[in-house]
Amino acid sequence: MDYYWNGRPNSNNTGMGRQRMFSPVYGVVTQIQDMQTGSGRSNGCTKLVTLEQGDGGIVNFVVSPSTTILDCVTFYVSQQVVMFYDPMAPVPLIYPPQYRAVAAGEDVQGVNVTAGYFDRSLLSADRSLQLNLSEQAVVVTSNNQTFTGNPGGRNLVVVYQGSTRSIPAQTSPVKVVVMCGCNG
Repeated sequence: MDYYWNGRPNSNNTGMGRQRMFSPVYGVVTQIQDMQTGSGRSNGCTKLVTLEQGDGGIVNFVVSPSTTILDCVTFYVSQQVVMFYDPMAPVPLIYPPQYRAVAAGEDVQGVNVTAGYFDRSLLSADRSLQLNLSEQAVVVTSNNQTFTGNPGGRNLVVVYQGSTRSIPAQTSPVKVVVMCGCNG
């Protein structure tokens, strides 16, 4: 998937606080294992997913029950994926880097995905993308239930096929996932 994310995370000096875009990492799944707790046990619900990026770099992601998974796909080794993380969240100082996945999905050619805060007028926090919702757009919650009302003023995962070359770019998304429990 040619995912589109053409901004940088908003810094707190923008006056927008924690309203920002999440950072994407694209790669191939090379390993999936149960996440171990401090006592060396696993609850089976949280996974550590290892990605190999195109440049050969390795990144680990903690995928928990609170991670928004687009279309509820099940990840597997050798799968092309994109995982989004909060660039302002604390991370352990280890190698390879390890982030908590906020949202993740399969990397499908010809489809764009972005994740982050969109204001009430559906303009992204980095001001790079304006959403124009149509009747055909599917708007759901993280657990795939129909969302009613304005999805603006929340963190969203937006799936779309193309956008204008204007500033900001405009698109009519195919799907919008409202991250109800993740509004920073």
